[in-house]
Amino acid sequence: MYNKEIIDRISREHSAEKEDILTILQDDSEDRYLFEEADKIRKQNYGTDVYLRGLIEISNYCKNNCLYCGIRRDNRKITRYRLTEQDILLCCDTGYELGFRTFVLQGGEDIYFNDDFLCSIIHKIKAKYPDCAVTLSLGERTEKSYNALFSAGADRYLLRHETASKSHYEKLHPAEMSFDSRIECLKTLKKIGFQTGAGFMVGSPFQTHDNLAEDLMFIKKLKPEMVGIGPFISHNETPFKEYKNGTLRDTLVMVALTRLILPNALIPSTTALGTIDPQGREKGLKAGANVVMPNLSPVKFRKLYSLYDNKICMGDEAAECRKCLEKRVESAGYKIVTDRGDWHA
Repeated sequence: MYNKEIIDRISREHSAEKEDILTILQDDSEDRYLFEEADKIRKQNYGTDVYLRGLIEISNYCKNNCLYCGIRRDNRKITRYRLTEQDILLCCDTGYELGFRTFVLQGGEDIYFNDDFLCSIIHKIKAKYPDCAVTLSLGERTEKSYNALFSAGADRYLLRHETASKSHYEKLHPAEMSFDSRIECLKTLKKIGFQTGAGFMVGSPFQTHDNLAEDLMFIKKLKPEMVGIGPFISHNETPFKEYKNGTLRDTLVMVALTRLILPNALIPSTTALGTIDPQGREKGLKAGANVVMPNLSPVKFRKLYSLYDNKICMGDEAAECRKCLEKRVESAGYKIVTDRGDWHA
């Protein structure tokens, strides 16, 4: 009963104390009630609509060496690739025909994709498809670069902070990477006017429930329009290859709590959820998520964009992904809509 009272208060006030979050994480007796409350809040704000994001993985080159990531710089066993401008625009053509109205250009921090290159692509996408949104997920860049991309027409930018604890961040990243820089980039994106996405892994090495509570405190303060939350899944060519994956339960709890704290947020039910559980994406939707991100990347490159092991949908054509997801979304009681899916104020 105590947990229900906490959940009701968080739902009513859209705020939580660290102790509240720790209590819920440590006691799963009211998980069902939590998920139902989160689902109720998302329906109040977005109905049963689920927004499609067409994911285009433009490059698996990365200058960084994050200890958990399969495309890290020191992975010598991966075949590297970059999509051409023509490749990217063809992905958008395919996606538009399938009802996608947001394209997400995602990649490692690859210096080949400089501002001129990216701005040219953004201009061409927006000129051909003015009713579509362009989201970028290309890591840390300078304020000048972010401004250029925004001026070119990019609408949204995803930059997962991964953990809101500086000491935990430093256990997941090499010394040359800076927690403070990551947080400053998120603040800069918000200042420029991007619909900004932050997010974190659940169950990453060395993570505690206290760290997860700090993530929610950070999210509440930053107020990003988008929050990406997925389980840590190990990759066999990283220093963390022997670590256990994050759990479905803890990930769903964090999705649900995020929905209660940020009722208007755009929250994806991630591919990683579907990787650790056959019904993971459906369960994510029922816990408060309202976005799905099928892959529009050319099939021949998908296995090369391997952030973690056993990723699903690696061999599906875009149309197959679309149809499969539509059935899954409908089976969970929601509907995919042809819409940009902007954040609701």
